[in-house]
Formats: sequence, C-alpha cells, structure tokens
Amino acid sequence: MSYSFDIIGIAPVLQFFNHQQRVETKPDRSQAFLGSYCCTLDAFINATEAVHRRPDWDWDAIVGTMVAFWLRQEKDVLHWKQQLAAAKDDQTLGNQALIVARVVNYDSLRHEFETLFDG
Repeated sequence: MSYSFDIIGIAPVLQFFNHQQRVETKPDRSQAFLGSYCCTLDAFINATEAVHRRPDWDWDAIVGTMVAFWLRQEKDVLHWKQQLAAAKDDQTLGNQALIVARVVNYDSLRHEFETLFDG
C-alpha cells in the first residue's frame, strides 16, 4: 500500500471534531484526517492514535510517509506553523484552533474510483 500525507489547513476545534464524527465513521474509507494543537511531527504521529474508527492500514508506513514529508517539505511546515500561530493569536478563535492534515491510502482511493464506474 502507498500513502500520502499533507497538511491541509487550520480549523476550529469544534468544526474538526464534527467533521470527524460525520465523515470518518467508515473503516474502509480512503483518507483520514489528523488534528493537532501544535505543528510538530511528534504531534501528528500521536494524532494517528486518535483516528476515529482507525482503518486497517499500515500505520508504520504512514509514519514513514509523515517523516519523509517533514524532511522534504520544510517550507510548507514552516508556513503552517506560522498560520497556526496566527490563528491562535486571532481573537475569534483564541486557542481553539487545530492544524489539520490528511493521510490518503492510494489503494483505497483507487478502489473508490473504480466503484464509481461499476454502477
């Protein structure tokens, strides 16, 4: 199986958890979202343990993908650290902001696309 990891944005805590409850209930989904209060590799690795109804994926390979992202995308990581700090300074969000990342399982995504054309 192959995976990708990307940081996709900043979200209010309640919005993120509502999304988790609504969308991530299927264990056979092709993607999972990780939320963290800080933009560090360790925080995202720890967030993999909190994935709701964790899919049966190779989570060691996912952690390897996350490490590779962190090493190769230094500018992106710095950008998102700054965005998270700005969101926490924003009076409307206060400290209620999370940084959100997405893990994609390409095999599951391919299967989802194939089933679209089977019907």
